[in-house]
Amino acid sequence: MILLAAAMMVVTTATAQKINYPSTPKDDTVDDYFGVKVPDPYRWLENDTSAQTAQWVKAENAVTDAYLQSIPRRGALLARLKQVADYEKVGQPFFKHDRWFFSKNDGLQNQSVVYTMDALGAEPRVFLDPNKLSDDGTVALKGLSFSNNGKYVAYSISRSGSDWQEFYVLDSKTGRLLDDHVEWAKFSGAAWHGDGFYYSAYDAPVEGKEFSNINEGHKIYYHRIGTPQSADPLIFMNPTHPKRFYSVSVNKEETMMFLYESGEGAGNILYVRDLRVPGSQFIQMTSDMDNTYSVVGTVADRIFLYTNDGAPKAKVMAADIHRPGIANWQTVIGERDDVLEDVTLADGRMIVCYSKDASTHAYLFTLEGQQVREIELPSVGSASFGGDKDRKECFYTFTSFTVPGTIYRYDLDSGQSTLYAAPKVNFRLSDYTSEQVFFESKDGTRVPMFITYKKGMKRNGKNPVLIYGYGGFNIGLSPSFSATRMPFIERGGIYVMVNLRGGNEYGEEWHLAGTKMRKQNVFDDFIAATEWLIANKYTNSSKVAIQGGSNGGLLVGACMTQRPDLFKVAIPQVGVMDMLRYHRFTIGWNWASDYGTSEDSREMFEYLRGYSPLHNLRPGTAYPATLVTTADHDDRVVPAHSFKFAATLQECNAGPNPVLIRIDSKAGHGSGKPMAKVLEEQADIYGFIMHHLGMKF
Repeated sequence: MILLAAAMMVVTTATAQKINYPSTPKDDTVDDYFGVKVPDPYRWLENDTSAQTAQWVKAENAVTDAYLQSIPRRGALLARLKQVADYEKVGQPFFKHDRWFFSKNDGLQNQSVVYTMDALGAEPRVFLDPNKLSDDGTVALKGLSFSNNGKYVAYSISRSGSDWQEFYVLDSKTGRLLDDHVEWAKFSGAAWHGDGFYYSAYDAPVEGKEFSNINEGHKIYYHRIGTPQSADPLIFMNPTHPKRFYSVSVNKEETMMFLYESGEGAGNILYVRDLRVPGSQFIQMTSDMDNTYSVVGTVADRIFLYTNDGAPKAKVMAADIHRPGIANWQTVIGERDDVLEDVTLADGRMIVCYSKDASTHAYLFTLEGQQVREIELPSVGSASFGGDKDRKECFYTFTSFTVPGTIYRYDLDSGQSTLYAAPKVNFRLSDYTSEQVFFESKDGTRVPMFITYKKGMKRNGKNPVLIYGYGGFNIGLSPSFSATRMPFIERGGIYVMVNLRGGNEYGEEWHLAGTKMRKQNVFDDFIAATEWLIANKYTNSSKVAIQGGSNGGLLVGACMTQRPDLFKVAIPQVGVMDMLRYHRFTIGWNWASDYGTSEDSREMFEYLRGYSPLHNLRPGTAYPATLVTTADHDDRVVPAHSFKFAATLQECNAGPNPVLIRIDSKAGHGSGKPMAKVLEEQADIYGFIMHHLGMKF
């Protein structure tokens, strides 16, 4: 390997781009896949804790920062982003321990604050302020869990955006912080049982490899209040399957405990334990990981479940704790034409939400599965409900591309919705509109997308357009509001969101149509969406920017390498760029159900190599203006993906467009990022996009 410390002093001048990129040394690493030799010359960048990698990161950031700061009026754009983001954001109220709780952000607070009040409408007081947990807002609240006996509240935090969690405990009545502290938890809630809670954790990782090494050996422990973590008894582990995830939940009455086992398929295995029976063991309810089995809630001995087993668009079933095997389950609400996306128990009834063409439609049902009525929502958009099976109060949050998150109180008896809390933004929402259109993909599949723009937009083929997509892991995209889009849209930009295959917009079949040997369908959908927008005079290829994060970063990387002529700007964020090695880091192995791996077969290896963004960059090609983004604490999609992609892209690009990488510090995959960092990042991203699309700002 060439030593980076010596080589970093040399820079490569790319004359066409007029940017001096840091020289990135190569080594002679070559992998053998089924007899095929695949070079990986930037393998050394996978070592995220080495001095050489740190020096490379520093040099790349210096080039990127200088470029972004030189964009005219970047400072003015940041100022405008702060203005539009500076409005009060309130979360749904929920009832626990004889009080109401809710979260609120005054506008530009780095983290939202949790408040409590004695009754709805009463004077709120601060219960937990995450902004006081760090000086720079990089400690984020991941979750709250209230003990069923009313004594305690466990809260989990993450530091610098990492997936690693730590648990702390408060006295519920006084808010006093107790001595309890749990470390190295991951993908875990706190499932209370008596004066303690169950949680999922790994063994402490090797020092220096906390954010890159494969996570194996997920275990379930029980923490009793007032004892050290070292005394927590191990409740469950499965050494036969060290790469699987394990988590538990306990119902409110503490009569049943559920165990979820997942990680080797698109679904999970479900177990139940009757806590009323001394010495009881878990009973397996299901046996496959191809389908999803999720407990909605319990009523007496009855267990309500959400599943897509035998129902690609999902259904509601019920089991009895005394005969919990799936063979004895009863269908409560059968599969419908639309996709079942959520079920909430509320005051002895069920609120059932369906997705129809990527928008929410909600209904009230009895526990026997009889539909009472459709719940009238404000307009086309997304709604999420909150309720309690034993309380009449029910709330839902509604949002769309032109409606910020607005909370309504829903009367279960009368069917009336009453406005509870609406944000007051400092710009006119009535100036903007959104429409849904459908287009045909390469193979004739009908695909929906939403288009949002300022009223008065002319379809003259000259409008700047930003296209966003995801397309994977059964995750659907639905209408939602983001203030940070507004400066782009108010200056004539068109924001487009495409509902690609690979998501759950039309159920499990839609998901599977974008996985493994059919992953190319996702990229074809995105390319077809762009071509439709051009053909229908919304824009032209010199005015198109594309953006996506994580699996969406893969989407952007694949599309810009397959069709570099079609896009002017590309923003791949925290993307999966090396499809041959993704499964070798942290929890990457968990994505094999969607992607397959390069070790599965010669055919799967060839397919992955055929679209892997890193392996499809070609020397002498003119690529779009590209801003790759990642972060040093991203332990979901490790930054090595972006590092190697950016280094190769800078080497291959022969066109006039800049190709840069922005590497954030004390940040992760995106969750929990403080508002200050969010706005700085958005100013850089939108500044880069708007500058290269020729927009005035």
